[in-house]
Amino acid sequence: MRVHYPHDTSAELARLLVDAAGKPRYDRIFLFADETTASCCLPRLQPYEDWCFGKPEVLTMPCGDVAKNLDTLVRVWEWLGQKGASRHSVLVNVGGGVVTDLGGFAAASFKRGIDFINVPTTLLAMVDAAVGGKTGINFGGLKNEIGAFRPASAVLIDTKFLRTLDDANLRSGYAEMLKHALLFDVDMWAEHLQFDLMQPDLKRLADLVRRSIETKERIVAQDPTEKGLRKALNLGHTFGHAFESFALRGDHPVLHGYAVAWGLVCELYLSAVKLHFPTDRLHQTLRFIREIYGRPSIDCKDYEALLELLRHDKKNAGGVINFTLLADVGQVQLDCHASREEIFEAFDFLREG
Repeated sequence: MRVHYPHDTSAELARLLVDAAGKPRYDRIFLFADETTASCCLPRLQPYEDWCFGKPEVLTMPCGDVAKNLDTLVRVWEWLGQKGASRHSVLVNVGGGVVTDLGGFAAASFKRGIDFINVPTTLLAMVDAAVGGKTGINFGGLKNEIGAFRPASAVLIDTKFLRTLDDANLRSGYAEMLKHALLFDVDMWAEHLQFDLMQPDLKRLADLVRRSIETKERIVAQDPTEKGLRKALNLGHTFGHAFESFALRGDHPVLHGYAVAWGLVCELYLSAVKLHFPTDRLHQTLRFIREIYGRPSIDCKDYEALLELLRHDKKNAGGVINFTLLADVGQVQLDCHASREEIFEAFDFLREG
């Protein structure tokens, strides 16, 4: 996987679609987006005539995580088949994490795998979903339950797309950046807490995005299929996926980054209890997350349902819930465990701390 930071995304795509001799790499181009991206972002990729194949086939999907399901996946497979896609075709995914996750899995599984290129248009997709090679869909009420490890042929990061993003989705992506900072070092963590998300400086944000991606890339390069070190990237996600799945079951979905931010609070609380993570840094992070992401709509009667969702997490083994925790910023401990009482205390801390 190669990550590119083009000034002109359409021109860069055109370059990637030909070989060194200027001949087409693929027999057909297929463009996949959601309805919002189609209207807000696809115009930035035109004129398609700059591409060696002329105008590509285009399919749009409904917006939102509720559409990241088997029905949509089947629709993409059927579209590729009906439009004549072969093993020598390419799928270009333009959109947020739902598009890159589902489009990537469709490409990974169609005819046992065709190339795909990700053009993430949301902050969350840029720093998380589009980079790292995880693809998939939600299934059975669980997040990303079905999928495959399959890296994109290339990822094009164009932060100018962020000008089209609303505040909630900008904040959602920033939670993953905060996670990367917690995994890296104290200076990066402090810089992320000081960044003004209320009036974001997009030029400075572009620099933070690049550093965030580089942090994830370093980890993924050492462990692409999550046998060990890559589990560090699950910080905040064991609890976070439970919050997401719980919200989906109640038909009031929450943005991924908000769930991860709440998951970070819970897992940093467990880090303080189990590994003596500094309480001053715990409370600094809590204040930032409380200000930006608020509190989840849960109460004590929901704890058992959330615990059951935690037990279904893909990272578990032998029925034991595995957490990624921190002894301090940048000091990761994998496959940590917590009692039922400690998990419920973490929920209390998130709601009341």
